[in-house]
Amino acid sequence: MKVSIINSDETLQTAFDIRKKVFVEEQQVPMEIEIDEYEDEAIHFICSDGEEYVGASRLRFVDDYGKLERICVLQEARGKHFGKYLIAAMEEEIVRQNIKEARLNAQTRAVTLYESVGYEVVSGEFMDANIPHVEMMKKLD
Repeated sequence: MKVSIINSDETLQTAFDIRKKVFVEEQQVPMEIEIDEYEDEAIHFICSDGEEYVGASRLRFVDDYGKLERICVLQEARGKHFGKYLIAAMEEEIVRQNIKEARLNAQTRAVTLYESVGYEVVSGEFMDANIPHVEMMKKLD
């Protein structure tokens, strides 16, 4: 298993393909919402199982925190902790940038995953792309 920061257009396109498969095809998120105006300012991550790419995410810096976004793992690779590895890599980058807080908007069905790595719910439920979400945060060392 390997998570890395994307540094080529080809690998970025692979990450977009993973996101499209998970969010657009599986979850019916409109493509114009999934790929948005923040792509150029984000740091993009990709995760491999050693043979092929199976997950992707992006990180943005907003105000005084790092915002974890678009965390996804292909259906056939779920349950093997790839999401946790993506989260850990993004948190490492946040700390490297001397930021002490991480936030994310979690689909309510994924709250337990984020709680298992130290995030806590800090908002009521809200809808994003017709999917229920909550905001979660974590203090980083």
